[in-house]
Amino acid sequence: MGEIEDAIERADRESFTREPPKTLKGQIGYLLKQFGSAKAVAQELGVTADSVNRYRRGARKHPRADVAAKIDDAVRARWQPQVRKRRRKQAAATGGITVETRARFGYTAPVGTTDDGRFRRLTVHLPPEYAQRLFDARDAGVSDQQLRGIIAEGFKDVYFQDGGGRAMGLSDVAINDIDYMDFDF
Repeated sequence: MGEIEDAIERADRESFTREPPKTLKGQIGYLLKQFGSAKAVAQELGVTADSVNRYRRGARKHPRADVAAKIDDAVRARWQPQVRKRRRKQAAATGGITVETRARFGYTAPVGTTDDGRFRRLTVHLPPEYAQRLFDARDAGVSDQQLRGIIAEGFKDVYFQDGGGRAMGLSDVAINDIDYMDFDF
C-alpha cells in the first residue's frame, strides 16, 4: 500500500462506531463468522486450521507477531463495512473530504513568477467530486502516484487558485516528499 492508500484506510478506521474485538478469542470468533470455517480463516491468515481452532478455544493465547498483525488487519478490514460505505457515500455526494498534509508542493507557473517547490502544511477541504474520484480510483487499484495527482489537482483548484479567483496561470501542481497525510470524511 502507498502513503495515500494508508491514509484513506486510517480515515476509514476512524469512522467505526464501535471498536472491533480486541481479544484473540473475540477476533478469531468474528473471523469465523465472516469466513464460515476454520479452514477459510486459516488460509486468510497463513496458518493451519488447527491453529485457528486453538486460538478460538483459548488453548493458544499468543500468536507470533506477524500472525497477530494479520488477524488484526483481517478483522479491521471487515469490521462495519456498512458504516464505512455510508461515510464514503456521504463524502462523495455532499460532504467532500478534508486533506491535511505536510509536503513539498511544486508547480508550473508563468514566466516571471516563482515556481520553486517548498514545504507547506495545508489543511484543505476538497469538494465531493474529488472525494468521488479518489474513492473510484482507489477501488480501481490505481497507483499511489495517480492518487497523488487527483489530490494535487484538487489543491490546485481549491487552495492555489481559490476556485478560479486567483493564480489562473498556474497549470500543474505536484505533491512530493510527503511528511504525512491525513484524511477526514
